[in-house]
Amino acid sequence: MNNFLTSSIRGMLLLSCIHHCLAQPRNLEHVSNSFWIWRAQEQPFSEDDIPRLERPADLGIGWSAASVEMRRQQLASFEQSWKLLTPARNASIHEQVDYRLLGSALARVRWELDILQSWKRNPEFYVDQTLGAMYVLLLPPAPFAVERQKQIVQRMESIPATIRAAKVNLTDMRQPFGQLAIEALGDLPNRMQKMQSALRPQLSADNNAALDRAAASAVASLMEYRQWLQSRLPQMRKDTAIGRENYLFFLRNVALLPYSPEQLLAMSKQEWSRSIAFETYERARNAELPPLALLPTQQAQIEREKSDEEEIRKLLAKQHLLTIPAWVKHYRNLPLPAYVAPFEDLGVTDDLTGPSRLDQDGTSYIHVPSRQLGFFNLSTAQDPRPIIVHEGVPGHYLQLVLSAVNPDPIRRHYYDSGSNEGIGFYAEEMMLQAGLFDDSPRIREIIYSFMRLRALRVEADVKLALGTFTLQQAAEYLRQTVPMDRRTALSEAALFASSPGQAITYQTGKIQITQMLADVRLKQGSDFSLLKFDDFLWSNGNVPIALQRWELLGDASEVPATVPVPQQ
Repeated sequence: MNNFLTSSIRGMLLLSCIHHCLAQPRNLEHVSNSFWIWRAQEQPFSEDDIPRLERPADLGIGWSAASVEMRRQQLASFEQSWKLLTPARNASIHEQVDYRLLGSALARVRWELDILQSWKRNPEFYVDQTLGAMYVLLLPPAPFAVERQKQIVQRMESIPATIRAAKVNLTDMRQPFGQLAIEALGDLPNRMQKMQSALRPQLSADNNAALDRAAASAVASLMEYRQWLQSRLPQMRKDTAIGRENYLFFLRNVALLPYSPEQLLAMSKQEWSRSIAFETYERARNAELPPLALLPTQQAQIEREKSDEEEIRKLLAKQHLLTIPAWVKHYRNLPLPAYVAPFEDLGVTDDLTGPSRLDQDGTSYIHVPSRQLGFFNLSTAQDPRPIIVHEGVPGHYLQLVLSAVNPDPIRRHYYDSGSNEGIGFYAEEMMLQAGLFDDSPRIREIIYSFMRLRALRVEADVKLALGTFTLQQAAEYLRQTVPMDRRTALSEAALFASSPGQAITYQTGKIQITQMLADVRLKQGSDFSLLKFDDFLWSNGNVPIALQRWELLGDASEVPATVPVPQQ
């Protein structure tokens, strides 16, 4: 049975189950559990490493027109059940927070299907649903269990059907996204051959043979797709902006942010000026110090990262900043595998584990230290700590692990980059103030450059969404103003343009967290404990900060009223 039929049958069975399960929803947890089972099947793959859900072994990747319509029907069933469970006025704040949380998750799906419409407008979307779907299976460290090997083969086999669907769905293509898809598929036969050769020792003989057959068909299909896009590129629309009304739907219903686009721009400008001032002071202070040196070898960087991560844990405990349970594993650097390298542009080269793999270390793959590395990789080749703090401990890896054991199952499953990235950014500044970088003042300059980038991301995101920046203008602005290398700047701008609202999350999340910290401390006075505050924040780290504030302070003023779906 071909993959298209398998996916269609699975979808129909799932739709029948959803209608049956949700006809009379028992409670919010019941609806949430059903939703996240469905979401693991249906959520699009993306370059973002935060929402890498654990997928079922029999995942079917289906993007036919019928599959898209089926998603709409399934979503409508969830929305109806959610509305039936609206809490009473006297319901606990905890219950009301959980209700709005599930509403945010549903709004994200509506955003994807009917507003953003990447499946209809963005040719690069199908690079993520094909090569990207395969790529995420390469990221967990070896060995490759038999089931994982089979999944790689199955996802490769599904590529021709997905590309056939893409050619039907893409009725409103945008030229900048079409060009990015063409570039993403450049030199594909050679890259696929390198990946297969490097992966061969990890797979059984049967799975290697199956992958060879599937890869040949996949490459042929993707190269034909590339030619198809090239022939249509001149006729594609050049605009990518989603517009103010659609952007407000994201801010209010998905991200649960109370800010207007104009407020976001003002916040961005203020934070950018602050970061410039602090970096200027730091450079003056460090004027007589030598520049940062590169770590001598890849192995030296791996050993340095390991010792740094352990020292960071000790500092968190010593200053009573955050509790790390004894069962939590570590965040480690490993050499970039040769089977990942050909496709590393498809997403972040890390593996932050997941709810079923909490007994495994988180992993970040690294290159050989070099001055030619991009913005973030160069910083880790000089000193691993800034990225450990954001991506590892106490950042994303630790936060996601702690969130995965939240006793509330509704909060355990939910994800939102606004809180995740806000916590990662907050952690950087918290550790700066804790003195982590006092032994190497030049590293503080890197932290301030990160701050500058996060502020500029807000401006790029908002202006791309509203249409006052083109993708190329945003990339050039980032390149000159951060400054950063051209390749990283284009990659950043492309992600922002195709995923409006993602780039604001660092800055908005951190601002909301620090405001909440100040208000909780003021309210609690001498009873305030930073340790308790941070432990609550990390445990509920997937929950939008406005909802966390509501629960901690009994203050719902930052939780915005929802807005209707704009007419398209």
